[in-house]
Amino acid sequence: MEFSGIVGGIPFISLFIFTGILVNLIQVSCYLTIWPVSKSTFRRINGAITELLWLEVVWLMEWWSGFERVGCLRSALTIVKKTTRYLPVFGWTNWFSESIFLDRNWAKDESKLKSSFEALSDYPTPFWMTIFVEGTRLTADKLVEAQSFASSKGYPIPKNVLIPKTKGIVTAVQSLRSFVPAIYDVTIAIPKHQPFFPTLLTFLKMQPCKVVVRIKRYSTKDLPESDQGIAQWCRNRFIAKDELLENFAATGTFDEEEITEFRRSTKSLIVTLIFAGIFLVGGWIFLKRLSSGWQYPTLATIIGSVAIVVHIFIEFTKMPPPKIKATQICTQ
Repeated sequence: MEFSGIVGGIPFISLFIFTGILVNLIQVSCYLTIWPVSKSTFRRINGAITELLWLEVVWLMEWWSGFERVGCLRSALTIVKKTTRYLPVFGWTNWFSESIFLDRNWAKDESKLKSSFEALSDYPTPFWMTIFVEGTRLTADKLVEAQSFASSKGYPIPKNVLIPKTKGIVTAVQSLRSFVPAIYDVTIAIPKHQPFFPTLLTFLKMQPCKVVVRIKRYSTKDLPESDQGIAQWCRNRFIAKDELLENFAATGTFDEEEITEFRRSTKSLIVTLIFAGIFLVGGWIFLKRLSSGWQYPTLATIIGSVAIVVHIFIEFTKMPPPKIKATQICTQ
């Protein structure tokens, strides 16, 4: 039930909001004082404090819900829809970290992408830029739309992926290839025997899940030079992804060597325990300073507000319900 997830999520989200506000305040101070003097120094400081916040998310997945991770937090950037920047803590932190927020309107987004990519040319540390080439989450409805589009264009009919939107990846490759050495093609699969899809709600309810990730590296210098060539290269990757996922659905594996042993991050545990201690001591001192008549109403108001935030985050990460019945489109 979602109620149990909300109740279970109140302690973590309270800590996450507390840490996030501290991080955001430091980001604002550094942005106003350090950015005008040294953009490189600001980026280094911002990466260090941002990592502290994301380590709490790592702790949630690894230590609380039993999920594992491989990745980079300090300079992890992403391209997301514009509305996410208004999410408390999450959106604000990503804005200071120079993630790219798009309107999903190419007339507006093209110049935004180019200028944002160019601004990364002097980034002081190695960074990761995550691009979801499909531009949206895979749902039954959107898969049907993708199959119809592929049929109308004479493309192979996808069974497990959407049709990639190539304008963004073309702009990314052409803008970044001079200082970004590689593209990592990531394919994520959920075993079909797993009873649920991993979401924030499943993490908060301490439900461990298995996610199989296939990663293939492509050197940017080996990619096609022309825009059309890059676009076709991207479409070919998604055709290959579809075949990989179809095989995974049948066999439960990508038929490649799997790395399954990962140590849980001690760093995320230490950071979370430190901030939890600061949060508990600070909260206790704050409540003790209130008059006795205001302590319980204030605590109830804080818990109720956090519960609302937990509900908002859960709803934001839910998969939308299907509007139409998913069907397989076949061609002769």
